[in-house]
Amino acid sequence: MLPAMTTIPVAYYADPSCPFGYSAVPAVRAIDWRYGDQLDWTLHLIGLSEDTAAVEAKGFTPLMMAQFQGNFARWGMPFDKRPKSRLAASSPACRAIVAVRIDAPGREFAALRALQLGNFTDGVLLDEPADIQRALDGVAGIDAAAIVARIEDDDVWAAYRTDLAQTRTAAGTAGARQGKTGFDGDLERYSAPTLVFELDGRAFDAGGMQPLEAYDVLITNLDPSIERAAAPDHARAIVDRFPEGVVTQEVALILAKGNDLPDRHAAEQQLQELVVEGYVTHTLTGNDAVWTRTAEPSWQ
Repeated sequence: MLPAMTTIPVAYYADPSCPFGYSAVPAVRAIDWRYGDQLDWTLHLIGLSEDTAAVEAKGFTPLMMAQFQGNFARWGMPFDKRPKSRLAASSPACRAIVAVRIDAPGREFAALRALQLGNFTDGVLLDEPADIQRALDGVAGIDAAAIVARIEDDDVWAAYRTDLAQTRTAAGTAGARQGKTGFDGDLERYSAPTLVFELDGRAFDAGGMQPLEAYDVLITNLDPSIERAAAPDHARAIVDRFPEGVVTQEVALILAKGNDLPDRHAAEQQLQELVVEGYVTHTLTGNDAVWTRTAEPSWQ
């Protein structure tokens, strides 16, 4: 009899408004590639802002936010550099993701991704219902209009408050010692993205934005017998694995072998080859693109 496959629970703390969490997406995608179903993900929404009063009190403007977010382009995720019409809070978008988690379990990660891309590349205001629906429209397995209609429902608020409470238990963690937590009053909270890996009563925190190698070392130390997929030879395997679309940096990081630096140019060339073949489509997104497999995936 073959031994049962190791499954490592991963608590993933995120917020669609956080540029650090957004910039770490390629590393998260890469460990998903390497370990697949051996990682059992649970998404917790941080709820970074219920309104814009705090950032407005600090003098932030849409222009300042756009300039600040421009600093993150070096990590490779796409950004639109144009300032938005106004500042926005993240709570309604977080509750939309919670509603997806309740009504379409497993699709909350796709909802998070859609709202991150909308926020950083398409002018989406995360507290505007019409914008939230626009970001979620077309995401497989999600009824965007129904989800937006659920944002104020009691069960969604209750689940969201549970996330808020869980997120604000970061005192004394490894992330706190690294200075990678935040504070809401006296409560110390996980920052985005925080990944907490657990196995047999042991837990390892990767607080805040971390390099891919940090996640990889934590996982392999939790269980040295865990199976680890090698880097693929071509981007074709990556778009097959993630048929809803990938951005260039995600592909570059997954293609990197060992501790090699990602070769973004080589990744883009391979993706362009697939466009010529008609295997993927290329949709301009911010200062990059989303590369999507042409064949429609089947969703259960």
